[in-house]
Amino acid sequence: MDPRHIKRLNLVQNLYSYCFSVDGKTKIFPNKKDSKLTNEIIDHLDEIDLHISKSAPKYPINKIAKTDLSILRLAVFELLIDKKEPTKVVINEAVEIAKELGNERSFAFINAVLGSINTTKS
Repeated sequence: MDPRHIKRLNLVQNLYSYCFSVDGKTKIFPNKKDSKLTNEIIDHLDEIDLHISKSAPKYPINKIAKTDLSILRLAVFELLIDKKEPTKVVINEAVEIAKELGNERSFAFINAVLGSINTTKS
């Protein structure tokens, strides 16, 4: 498996575990070697969640499945903040991870949200 894909899976797992922190400050990640980048993503969560909320207005952040939200947070970070990978790669990876980890409709939801963000990004 591609090491970049594995790294993204690790980041999604870390972001997923962060969803369960009670105070929002406790950061115990299952994948310690990716904790620096995970913390960078968490530092931008307000901005990331705002983009997700605008692109999925019928789904409040607290109602989105935590797996889907973690995938979206990573992808939005890569699309709008990190900007190291081409847009098509980021969206395709997010959809593939959703197919692996999410439910049977997760990939379509994630593709729609990221497509909306992509059309509105400056």
